[in-house]
Amino acid sequence: MKILTVIGARPQFIKAASVSRQIDLRDGVTEIIVHTGQHYDANMSDIFFEELSIPRPDHYLGIGGGSHGAMTGRQLEAIETVLLDERPDIVLVYGDTNSTLAGALAAVKLHIPVAHVEAGLRSFNRRMPEEINRILTDHASDFLFAPTETAVANMRAEGLSAGKIHLVGDVMCDAAIFYKDKAYPPAWFRESGVEQGAFVLATVHRAENTDDPRRLRAILDGLATAKHPVILPWHPRTQARVKQFGIDVDPKIKIVEPVGYLEMVWLETNSAFIATDSGGVQKEAYFHNKYCIILRDETEWIELTKNGCNVLVGADRKKISYAIQNYDISNLHNNIYGYGNSSSLICDIIFGTI
Repeated sequence: MKILTVIGARPQFIKAASVSRQIDLRDGVTEIIVHTGQHYDANMSDIFFEELSIPRPDHYLGIGGGSHGAMTGRQLEAIETVLLDERPDIVLVYGDTNSTLAGALAAVKLHIPVAHVEAGLRSFNRRMPEEINRILTDHASDFLFAPTETAVANMRAEGLSAGKIHLVGDVMCDAAIFYKDKAYPPAWFRESGVEQGAFVLATVHRAENTDDPRRLRAILDGLATAKHPVILPWHPRTQARVKQFGIDVDPKIKIVEPVGYLEMVWLETNSAFIATDSGGVQKEAYFHNKYCIILRDETEWIELTKNGCNVLVGADRKKISYAIQNYDISNLHNNIYGYGNSSSLICDIIFGTI
């Protein structure tokens, strides 16, 4: 059997690595990895693949930048060419990027079965490109691997066949368990003057926050009210907009260069709590038993807000400040997203069907 995996961003590599490790344990299975190049990441050097035990891509398409339509169209054309050459038995896609949708569309038009990992997530905000990608990918897929009961319910409400839907838990839980003991601090941390366990880790990168000067100012001003120092790895988009809008960043916010994945895991596990607009970091906070403030107006991971593990504050300075001053880890629950065996379950289902 030949599986072809389509990914386009660093978080997808980390998710896919968990499944790839399980695929590698199966006899008679070959995996071909296609990296669309949707997100350029300077950290994806040789050491990235070596440290994280991630297989290198077999095909690099180098398609990033441009409008959503142009990017998706170019990816669709290039992936179709690879599929015609490789002739896989199944195509595996992850999450909600343009690469996810392009991989699913290219496969389904060639009558190749599609498996979608992280199926069924919904923010119910159709202004988000990711929401459209999720919905269309789910409706094009033959295997829908849902991380939660909520995701299952979302797909059933849309009329998707129950026979396609499989509740397997979250592959990010697998990754969190695998990488936790491999994490290490960034080189600059020891000289930063920040105490281990006594800082807020923050990430801000979404266009809805960075491209609106009022939202960006409110978020940075809210973060500055923390009693702990705030460590903010500097996303290029955020850096550019802060400069463009002439925003003065409070000295309490310690701006650092982007960090590698294992460094990020260390910062997450050694923070007091986390504030983020990242979908992935919300869950990683939970996996590492950290309270998380979500700098967005909605979230796909509603189980975490319903259970009080995370709190939505949007870009409201007062809400951010209140959440920072009153964080509480007493509501954290275990096993919302499975038990760290999601990748094995996914492989069992695929190999038991195809």
